[in-house]
Amino acid sequence: MKLHKASAATAAALVLTLAATACGNGDDDADASGDGGRITVGIKFDQPGLGLKRPDGSFTGFDVDVARYVAGQLGYDAGDIEWKQTPSAERETMISSGDVTFVVASYSITGERERKVDFAGPYLLAHQDLLVRSDDSSISSAGDLDSKKLCSVTGSTSAQNIKAKLAPKADLQVFGGYSECLTGLENKAVDALTTDDSILAGYAAQKEHRGKFKLAGLRLSDENYGIGLKKGDTGLKDKINAALRKMVSDGSWQKAVTANFGPARYKNEPAPAIAG
Repeated sequence: MKLHKASAATAAALVLTLAATACGNGDDDADASGDGGRITVGIKFDQPGLGLKRPDGSFTGFDVDVARYVAGQLGYDAGDIEWKQTPSAERETMISSGDVTFVVASYSITGERERKVDFAGPYLLAHQDLLVRSDDSSISSAGDLDSKKLCSVTGSTSAQNIKAKLAPKADLQVFGGYSECLTGLENKAVDALTTDDSILAGYAAQKEHRGKFKLAGLRLSDENYGIGLKKGDTGLKDKINAALRKMVSDGSWQKAVTANFGPARYKNEPAPAIAG
């Protein structure tokens, strides 16, 4: 009798162990493939042409298209993506803290940033430029900037470039978002908004801004946009790079460029060589 009870108890324990193991394996498979899980992606919410949150809550832009494509290659459906607003000054913090899995937000690859996070890509080559009022012809070179009132956003490479080398004597104002700069430019509180030409083209193409502003046409720097991710996560970096190569090779990259930048007549550079 005692032997029978022990055997029954052992069998019951074995069943519970096998069930727990099966559940654990199923969860691991879901996390690895993306099936049944979710992924958090950092983007900009206020950059037309790159990352813009529409009034209906949907998202549009080249960065958004790149992020969706990459997430799809990682095994996530569009509905599995949680979009998180990622201001320029908070990108490294949000990546390091795990608030986002990766960031696709006009994120220029720089040596200083690479000490804090890793980058996949680059997936777009942009250039720093200036947005001015359509009737302003006073800026034709970097030498004209020292006497101007300029505007940019906190944490951007464009603001850093102005302070460090392009126009250290310029009156530079920085804000948390580009909307404040646009208001200042329209009201003549500032002479120019400086950031990447891809971003400026998106603003100039908006219906409410057409005819008011123009790009100065200066290529003040080369800005290679990368996808930011946690430092040391080489596995994810390799997967994202593979996804970006496929996006270029199957024509999806060019399709996204045309759809998002075509209306602004933005002359983009060819797809850059992806590292690794």
